[in-house]
Amino acid sequence: MVAEMVAEMKMIQCMCRYIRVDRIRNVVIRKRVGVVPLEQKLRETRLRWFGHIKMRSVNAPVRRCETLDLLYYRRGRGRSKTS
Repeated sequence: MVAEMVAEMKMIQCMCRYIRVDRIRNVVIRKRVGVVPLEQKLRETRLRWFGHIKMRSVNAPVRRCETLDLLYYRRGRGRSKTS
């Protein structure tokens, strides 16, 4: 996620024609341009999607996973999964 944030800031700095030598803080640049961080936009999108999911009926396939009981499930030994 850090690489995306760096790339995003470089694009915004390029739009404003600032370079690193100008030593202007990222917060100041974002305030001038009026752009919120990418993380915040992703969070808003996920929460919006979560709201749509919660409106579905409990019997919908998307909502059935909420009622699954995984207490009996145990992962095997070894390297853990990334997801």
